[in-house]
Amino acid sequence: MRPPSFRSYSSEPSVIPSNLPFLSAFLSCAIAQFLKVFTTWFKERRWDSRRMLSSGGMPSSHSATVTALATAIGLHEGTGGSVFAIAVVLACVVMYDASGVRLHAGRQAELLNQIVCELPPEHPVSNVRPLRDSLGHTPLQVVAGAFLGCIVAYLMKSSS
Repeated sequence: MRPPSFRSYSSEPSVIPSNLPFLSAFLSCAIAQFLKVFTTWFKERRWDSRRMLSSGGMPSSHSATVTALATAIGLHEGTGGSVFAIAVVLACVVMYDASGVRLHAGRQAELLNQIVCELPPEHPVSNVRPLRDSLGHTPLQVVAGAFLGCIVAYLMKSSS
């Protein structure tokens, strides 16, 4: 068992951090959020730049982030260590949550919003602001995010 490593990933000082797992995760998240603008246009034929800052949609930025992190750790440090195991378990929990709990919470919010809209105007809850219903991801969105994360981590490792 080797001791924990606190070394720098590069011998030269740099303004940009050179932590491959961190950079891969951050870049994957940013790319996934950016792509949501285009997938929204493709699906709904409308441009919505707010999608870059919202949850839900295609691809899953949560999945892209944690998968890029786990992949970059595996590529950089190997798959036999505790850090890789932690990253894989974290990725599984996040992706399960995104396609399970958060997806169903979003569907419930959508249904509740519809019920509130049908209430008479004098009802006490008829003027409540709608709940956010774009919370989770379909399994396809999770897989697409995971695939994006793996590709980004691999390309980042290849270019370093």
